[in-house]
Amino acid sequence: MSTASIQNVEVRLPDGTTQKHPGDATPMDVARGISEGLARAVVAAEVDGKIVDSFRPLGELVTDDGSVPLKLLTTRDAPALDVLRHSAAHVMARAIMRVYKGVSLAFGPTTSGGFYYDFDLPEKISEDDFPKIEAEIKKIIKDKEPFERFILDREEARKLCDDLDQDLKVEHIETGLGDQPTVSFYRQGEFVDLCRGPHIPHAGMIKAIKLLSVAGAYWKGDASGRQLQRVYGTAFFDKKELAAYLEQLEEARRRDHRVLGKQHGLFAINPEVGQGLCLWLPKGARVRVALEDFLRKELLSRGYDPVYSPHIGRVELYETSGHFPYYRDSQFAPLFGSEVGGLLDAWNTRLSEGKLSGDDEDKLIAAAEVFGVKLKDYKPSASVEAKQKVLHDWQLVNERYLLKPMNCPHHCQIFAAQPRSYRQLPLRLFEFGTVYRHEQTGELNGMMRVRGLTQDDAHIFCTADQVEEEFRATIELTQFVLKSVGLDDYRVQLSLRDPDSSKYVGSEENWDHAENALRGVLEHSGMEFNEEPGEAAFYGPKADFMVRDCIGRSWQLGTVQLDYNLPQRFKLEYKGNDNSTHQPVMIHRAPFGSLERFTGMLIEHFAGAFPMWLAPEQIRVLPLSDKSLDYAVAVAKQLDEAGLKVTVDSSDGKVQAKIRNAQLELVNYMAVVGPKEAEMGHLALRDRIDGDLGSMPVAQAIARLTDEIQNRTVRQAVRSSTVSIAESSETSHEY
Repeated sequence: MSTASIQNVEVRLPDGTTQKHPGDATPMDVARGISEGLARAVVAAEVDGKIVDSFRPLGELVTDDGSVPLKLLTTRDAPALDVLRHSAAHVMARAIMRVYKGVSLAFGPTTSGGFYYDFDLPEKISEDDFPKIEAEIKKIIKDKEPFERFILDREEARKLCDDLDQDLKVEHIETGLGDQPTVSFYRQGEFVDLCRGPHIPHAGMIKAIKLLSVAGAYWKGDASGRQLQRVYGTAFFDKKELAAYLEQLEEARRRDHRVLGKQHGLFAINPEVGQGLCLWLPKGARVRVALEDFLRKELLSRGYDPVYSPHIGRVELYETSGHFPYYRDSQFAPLFGSEVGGLLDAWNTRLSEGKLSGDDEDKLIAAAEVFGVKLKDYKPSASVEAKQKVLHDWQLVNERYLLKPMNCPHHCQIFAAQPRSYRQLPLRLFEFGTVYRHEQTGELNGMMRVRGLTQDDAHIFCTADQVEEEFRATIELTQFVLKSVGLDDYRVQLSLRDPDSSKYVGSEENWDHAENALRGVLEHSGMEFNEEPGEAAFYGPKADFMVRDCIGRSWQLGTVQLDYNLPQRFKLEYKGNDNSTHQPVMIHRAPFGSLERFTGMLIEHFAGAFPMWLAPEQIRVLPLSDKSLDYAVAVAKQLDEAGLKVTVDSSDGKVQAKIRNAQLELVNYMAVVGPKEAEMGHLALRDRIDGDLGSMPVAQAIARLTDEIQNRTVRQAVRSSTVSIAESSETSHEY
């Protein structure tokens, strides 16, 4: 008997009431039974935490207890926007298939601000083509055709996609969905797409949609695979929300740190140095030094000890920690003391991937011998594990190094460098440590996504009894750091493991201890937080600070991670008060995250106009003429001796032009001096924000400016009227 024909399904509503419905009734039928107005507003439904179509039969949604715990989602519910955007991706794909011939569909997931769809088609799509695609989209929306869901077994699904000439979907059914006996499709008019859903009832619910950009992509993200075209768009239930979002995007473009960084001489990325490797120019370096000095002073006052570690380490160090080969795809290739090292490394990788034929193996053995390496114990007939052991044993003798991907293994070895007692704990080690990640070229983005990044890294080694207090202190430190740069709009995400995933290391008992400790501290602090299963680091749970900037965008900045696993993997010990050895607990924390990304975010947040305490040039002295230049230099010397970052504009031209230049270059204050000021020992102070502040003694000006610096006053980041309406869940709806 079909589940849809089940009679008398019990529906439990959020207010506690229950209703009886036939199995072929839908959540939309439940809504109509309440009111027609509600039914018109229903976008989807939520059953036991899962978002489903409002047109799914209730008989298919029955949970283990035999009922359907149903929540109707309307346009006012946050998850509904995600459903709308996924449906908009289908509508866009349908329109593109009407406009172009020979379109092969890939995937069309939602993003934090909208959606995209990847296509393979003979013609190149450009933004000039958007008007004709959007015109076709409007026709589809006007027709209000419903989305219809149907299920096929894998063989029927493969045949359907084959008949539709959708070869990418055929491949995905055969590979990505190879373990699923049935798959779902959605039909809207002539458009049919392999998709898990859910979708809105009909396209007419899309009240505002806009195509945004087009970019290149690869099938399933594999750079060696098929090249595709990716079209981005966004959609809303209301035209005003779309207008506000487009205004936000335009404001973001004006604040682009890559443009401002070049314009104001903050940083550069030179292809001759290497993509993703930042050159900090003098002005940008001044900002970085200010951040480092601020945090260094704060950490020293909080009982942290500074340490330094090298930029490379033996591969075995990262094998012990688990970073290698776990993150190998995002690391640079190992460095070898022997010229044959790279050959053996590639050989080992091919073995593990099962990509080595007998002929290839013979060639590799011969090639190694050309380099003078004879692997006497290597037997082609042996098991893969036995052959890998021979290669690995050779690598252990012949040193392999890795550009440091993480600082924590080095800090573990610093802890282990001498005997430790419980009296020395907590031991707090900090380092501005540069690490290296081999990010894909297409993912690099100015300072936001780089290959060389400096973390404000610290690791706290403590006893189990000290965990909660130390974790609480690191949370408070992160809050203090964010407040110091005026970032007070944030939420905390408690990132937990996915119990069904195999990517995490360590015992279940340690994970439970760690997760419960973090949760307890956050609950006790009274801070709002949300839990995200599956987002933990591979060695432990973490609390991530999701910070909202002045135009409403969300950034993941500071992080605090709790780790029972690395101390165990490195066999770290301390002697307790019972004279026995114990394993410490490790806390990883980085309030900035990385100095590159944090600075890039600040450039955009402040639109390049840093607060006084961070500004690379805090005051510029402007002489009225060359006759006042000597006095200008004397004033600048006084300002410099007071610790201010000061320059003198000795160029020709009128003072009005000098003021304009200083304003455009985002100098916080200007000191105009002429004969009158020289006679009185004054300067005429001008604020970039508030304008002319009048004439005052130099000492008074210094007191005013140094007070603003010492208090780390933030005055510049004016909040946009645009609210953050663009964000939705990061869930990707795709097959």
